[in-house]
Amino acid sequence: MLSEWRKSEYLFEESSRYIPGGVNSPVRAFKNVGGNPLFIIRGKGSKVYDADDREYIDYVASWGPLILGHAHPVVVKAINGAVKNGTSFGAPTENETVLARMITEMVPSIEKVRMVNSGTEATMSAIRLARGYTGRDHIIKFAGCYHGHADGLLVKTGSGAMTFGIPDSGGVPADCAKHTIVLPYNGTDAVKKCMEKIGQEVAAIIVEPIAGNMGLVLPEREFLPTLRELSTQYGVVLIFDEVISGFRVAPGGAQELYEISPDLTCLGKIIGGGMPVGAYGGRKEIMDKVSPLGPVYQAGTLSGNPVAVAAGIAVLGELKKPDTYVKLERKGKMLANALARAAKKNGITARVNQVGSLFSIFFGVKQVSNLDEVMRTHTEMYRKYFWEMLKRSVYLAPSPFETGFVSLAHTRKDLHRTIQAAEEVFSFLV
Repeated sequence: MLSEWRKSEYLFEESSRYIPGGVNSPVRAFKNVGGNPLFIIRGKGSKVYDADDREYIDYVASWGPLILGHAHPVVVKAINGAVKNGTSFGAPTENETVLARMITEMVPSIEKVRMVNSGTEATMSAIRLARGYTGRDHIIKFAGCYHGHADGLLVKTGSGAMTFGIPDSGGVPADCAKHTIVLPYNGTDAVKKCMEKIGQEVAAIIVEPIAGNMGLVLPEREFLPTLRELSTQYGVVLIFDEVISGFRVAPGGAQELYEISPDLTCLGKIIGGGMPVGAYGGRKEIMDKVSPLGPVYQAGTLSGNPVAVAAGIAVLGELKKPDTYVKLERKGKMLANALARAAKKNGITARVNQVGSLFSIFFGVKQVSNLDEVMRTHTEMYRKYFWEMLKRSVYLAPSPFETGFVSLAHTRKDLHRTIQAAEEVFSFLV
């Protein structure tokens, strides 16, 4: 790392003495781009500031939830008001119902919703519920889609078009992964063949309707409709993991954008406004299988935490204002189109994917539709791009396999500064 980040260097050295790898979540460690991580001390609007008090235009946005920008006054006011009344009660509060009602109004496929504390809890709980509802064990997931770090989801593909998962992490017993079938994202034919063979044994198909954990990869035209059709045909619970896409691309998430209704939806990020939160919800007859109404147990002392719920109500309230998603789409498209033009102008082969306020750039390829194609991208070029952009005060995801986020706080000036920086960097890379 360069000398201008001296304080971050010192803080990382100190944190590494007490925290594994010096970080509390792996991607923060900058392993995919080299060097050591920045330590952030504050954020405001579209900007973050590091320990050396350097300012950056931020496109990480705490990995998505800060759709209004950092320290938005409405959110800060809601959090402060909630904290004055206490941080946690372990008992029902009225605002939990308010947030639940807002979610069901904005996402019509969700008739009932249960609050949890993270996206991992949401997906883990939704899968347990699907198994309890169907009485089946197998689940289907897709390579490149990340659904949290529950044992049965940390699996990798074996050697065929249809394979049962094998553990992709130390500490995961083979028995925990053996019921997980991994198929290629956008692999419509592979799903059809799999369901023809074992459809009656499958409890759930879980998918990121817009994949955001291998970079941004969009669903092909027939992929999501096929998942819906086959799930209905075989009595399988279709789960949309909208932890990233939920409230990002439309008020009702990707399912509204693509007009596909899942049976269950997993949410997170935005509904906590930056606070630790998650949720899963869906059809009433399925959700009523959750304890205390039904036999599927799930609990959490801090679920529906009053501070997190207050933040979520504030964020969703802002997102319901007119033209919100028109503005986000306009900003996302402006940035993505400019990046693509700048790369082409400099003779750099790159694919820029964008939908709503989400975007990714993949170097060295002309298209990406699944994990195999993502893995062909030039990661070394992304590493250079990341550091050169950082020198120009633009903070991007420290990995070529993550998604970028535009917020309502990003101004045209921010976007133009980012585009100018990218044009300089592309010229430098050539």
